[in-house]
Amino acid sequence: MLNLFDPIRLGAITAPNRILMAPMTRARGTREHVPTPIMADYYAQRASAGLIISEAIGISQQGLGWPYATGLWGREQIAGWRHVTDAVHEVGGRIIAQLWHMGRVVHPTFLDGAQPVSASVTTAPGHAYTYVGKLPSTAARCLSTHEIPGIVADYATAASNARKAGFDGVQLHASNGYLIDQFLRDSSNFRGDAYGGSIVNRVRLLAETTQAVVDTIGADRTGVRLSPNGETQGVRDSEPLPLFIAAAETLSAIGIAHLELREPPLNGTFGVGYLDPLAPQIRPHFRGPLILNSDFDATRGNASIEAGIGDAVAVGRPFIANPDLPHRLLEGAPLSPDDPGTWFTQGREGYVDYPFMGDAAEARSGRLNQEFRNRQSRARGGTRLPLEPHTKR
Repeated sequence: MLNLFDPIRLGAITAPNRILMAPMTRARGTREHVPTPIMADYYAQRASAGLIISEAIGISQQGLGWPYATGLWGREQIAGWRHVTDAVHEVGGRIIAQLWHMGRVVHPTFLDGAQPVSASVTTAPGHAYTYVGKLPSTAARCLSTHEIPGIVADYATAASNARKAGFDGVQLHASNGYLIDQFLRDSSNFRGDAYGGSIVNRVRLLAETTQAVVDTIGADRTGVRLSPNGETQGVRDSEPLPLFIAAAETLSAIGIAHLELREPPLNGTFGVGYLDPLAPQIRPHFRGPLILNSDFDATRGNASIEAGIGDAVAVGRPFIANPDLPHRLLEGAPLSPDDPGTWFTQGREGYVDYPFMGDAAEARSGRLNQEFRNRQSRARGGTRLPLEPHTKR
């Protein structure tokens, strides 16, 4: 029976286990959105994850509105990320870049006073994070039809830049109330053109950006993240199941390497779904590996894989204070708590100073991945382990 500690093939990437590191904004870049040296240490420490999905990375200045977040549109940013990916690869890890356009969530202070853009003229609820603290969100302008090809091209360019920076692939951030999600769902998309109205039309931007990225770097290095069951930053849909089944079918037809569903449960600890997770209903409509995300521990993750609902899980906050999280889960060891007060600060504290279990040097050397393989082989009498997605449907 497959479990979290079995390897899996995710397109061009062979992951030694099914415990993926979920993307988490940590605000350790510069004001010019360039990665800093401590980011290389941070990601290399967590290289025992089956696959690291990077923090969200801006595809353009227009799409980036988070203090000290990073981008992938300039040469200095590409060079900065190259230091990170080299450090991860040196210790045997794998890392992909999550590509981000925040849409209406960007505050004008990041855009020299210009309005943010979205599917329609809407305003994100609450406040935006800026370099001078929280400021009230402002109304976004509606992207014109002739502007959309430029957005699609920005995603393709960022994907190309990600490969130049040494990433093993990319994931399109199409969830959590950001730009593509703003087009997908009917609470934020009131358009009357080819990108609004029907489900087919609202899925169009997702389809075009995904296809452009696939054409640029290959389907086997392209993934997508969706958030079907939760309301994030004021974005939700009146009929999410048919919408996200259509999205999954579209992505399956394009042939992407993997699909992640971030779906907090009704009693979630970090985000709460407004209905039960839709992964069981979406699963039959996507042929590739399905990654589940939100509030997973080893027990729930193994149960979901065994039931055939998903093929891997992406875990976020536990990786903050437990850089060797897969090792701890394998051993059944207790997890260290993290400090939310240092999530978005710019220093080393609460970022690269959390301890490893046992010998830190060994954990950081990349030997942990070999240990997974050794333990699996011993447990199965040396039999070859399956790499393909779970076939139980």
